[in-house]
Amino acid sequence: MPVILWILKWCLTAAFRLKVKGLEKLDFSGPAILMPNHLSLLDAVLLALYLPKEVTFVVNTRIAARFAPFIRLRRHITVDPLNPYSVRRMVKVVAGGTPLLLFPEGRITTTGGLMKIYSGVGYIALRTGAALYPIALNGLERSKASYLGRKLRTVWFPAVSIDVGEPLRIEWDRSQSMRRQKEAAADRIGRALQEQLLRSRLKPEANLFDEVLEAGRRHGLGAAACEDPSGVLSYRKLLTGAYALSRGLAPLLQGQKTAAVLLPNASAGAVTLLALFRLGRTPALLNFSAGRQAVLDACETAEVRTVLTSRTFIEKAGLEAMAADLSSRVRVIYLEDLKASLGAVVKLGALLDLFLGRKAASGAGLPTVILFTSGSESKPKGVVLSHGNLYANVQQARASIDFTSSDSVFNALPLFHSFGLTAGTLLPLLTGMRVYLYPSPLHYKVIPELVYDRNATILFGTSTFLAAYGRTAHPYDFHALRYVVAGAEKLKDEVRTLWNDKFGIRILEGYGATETAPVLSLNTPLHYRKGTVGRFLPGIEYKLESVPGVPGGSLYVKGPNVMQGYLLHGKGFTPCPEWYGTGDIVELDGDGFVSIVARLKRFAKIGGEMISLNAVEQAAADCFGDETAAAVALPDPRKGERIVLFHTRPGAERARLSAYLADKGITSLLLPERLVCVASLPLLGSGKTDYASLQRMAAELARPGASGPQTHIPPKEA
Repeated sequence: MPVILWILKWCLTAAFRLKVKGLEKLDFSGPAILMPNHLSLLDAVLLALYLPKEVTFVVNTRIAARFAPFIRLRRHITVDPLNPYSVRRMVKVVAGGTPLLLFPEGRITTTGGLMKIYSGVGYIALRTGAALYPIALNGLERSKASYLGRKLRTVWFPAVSIDVGEPLRIEWDRSQSMRRQKEAAADRIGRALQEQLLRSRLKPEANLFDEVLEAGRRHGLGAAACEDPSGVLSYRKLLTGAYALSRGLAPLLQGQKTAAVLLPNASAGAVTLLALFRLGRTPALLNFSAGRQAVLDACETAEVRTVLTSRTFIEKAGLEAMAADLSSRVRVIYLEDLKASLGAVVKLGALLDLFLGRKAASGAGLPTVILFTSGSESKPKGVVLSHGNLYANVQQARASIDFTSSDSVFNALPLFHSFGLTAGTLLPLLTGMRVYLYPSPLHYKVIPELVYDRNATILFGTSTFLAAYGRTAHPYDFHALRYVVAGAEKLKDEVRTLWNDKFGIRILEGYGATETAPVLSLNTPLHYRKGTVGRFLPGIEYKLESVPGVPGGSLYVKGPNVMQGYLLHGKGFTPCPEWYGTGDIVELDGDGFVSIVARLKRFAKIGGEMISLNAVEQAAADCFGDETAAAVALPDPRKGERIVLFHTRPGAERARLSAYLADKGITSLLLPERLVCVASLPLLGSGKTDYASLQRMAAELARPGASGPQTHIPPKEA
């Protein structure tokens, strides 16, 4: 290597704290193509210093003209991307045995994320049968040589990593047209790059306090981190508050592994979580909307001895009875009282902690978080998620959608809900996006105004909440929104249409579970298909097990975001099996887009036939024009099970639904045995229908002496 290159390599390695992994995977005994993501004008420079000298770089003719003195130092070919003969030339080079490096995006990213992959790259891979090496570049998007100066806080010498992945090959499929094969090959290349980007960012033993601390350094301690109706917290104030609170909590939590958190979605909740992460304690996030008994049961399940809450919150939410019940069983610490007790020494110590960048205390085992499921079980189950699970899900989302520190997130989903925790709180804090934390998703008129006032660019919500915001909002309230992401329940067609017609916004629907931290699949700007929940995120492995009489199959998954296991009431911890069964019946199309058929539990077996309760609800919605119908199944000694339909449309008759089914040629097995009219359907804190409550109501109505097939429950009893 010429002396000038050796000196340049030494200087740049030191300046960028460069880390290179995976070079030993490169094998040039046959045709090979190296394919990195493209972040900046320096990408090729750093790659050229570390890759074997026989690698030939593909350089755009325009770029070659600008940087001719540097390009001459490395083997290269220049191509004109607008000239179709350029692709043939690259095919010839690779087929001749020369390893080739090209950027499959064809341009430097202007979003911070992976951009579209050109089908010409897929054609080269098909024609040559080359080994394709995905290479993940990280860090250079924050350099002055990137195109993201208006979206990110850029510096001259960010920390940079280069990570070479395992090779893949793409084979000919003669049953497909060449156009289709090129598109499929380009899609596989893009997927391989996403997977490699994810692998290069995973930290299985991460502590989320340390990661937020690093995010504060990266994006600036003075940058706004989170906001709520009480004001704005910069990263400096957020972290200082967490350091101070952790110092105050340390003696109070001596000998305790877990502390419960009973707080709304607000900045105080974020500070409390970070303080517990700093101490190496496990926060158990209590769902206060589930009722007093469920909260007490959750504390027993997690073996909680201390609950952290706020007097102001207890008073405003009317939870005095719940707080009294908790106080009789565990120690309740009010944050206002603790804050008032912190002296000058603690506060100065917190400032010193931040100045020194003190990391979280290392515990015996992985740091974890406990969330509680709201199923039909008599006692809540604790879902144990490691920080690595949560961090992985954030990185899976980052590898799929471009999020930058120029974005502003509005989150009204509760902290105890996995969607609100991961997407609404951790994702923005870890990526430098300012987040507005609002304590209730039910303020349908206030929230659109706040989204407008704060110029939010990203909004997370459920179909139920998005429908309400869409109805009350002015058409201009959401003008700044780039992405609206829906999850936790099926996105209804009329909600999708409403947002598209009224605001010009395409909602990105996703799917997941608390046990998967939570996102499994997601529609993205690059890969979108209406009516599906998108494609599986990078890092997700899946398999389908057939269910007799049902299309698709029962979904099982594994990946870095899948939980550690369950905490069962009175039984303790049960580890998660290798494959987690979601309990959902899904179908996949040829392009990998996922459609949810139904919950496995959301089927009734009537006369030996599997009947989808979702299909019953859809039939009722189509017949009565009532989108708030909900069906449950009860045991039946004669037919196996029978269906009870709850709805909110007075005058809806069973006979009318029967006639509708017959007219449409739909099996009469979808006809509910009983229709029950209620003022409104019960909802969980996430906005999803509370089927457990409806199941209990149906069982009550099934007792001897109950009314016939048409039942109306007055509002005061509903």
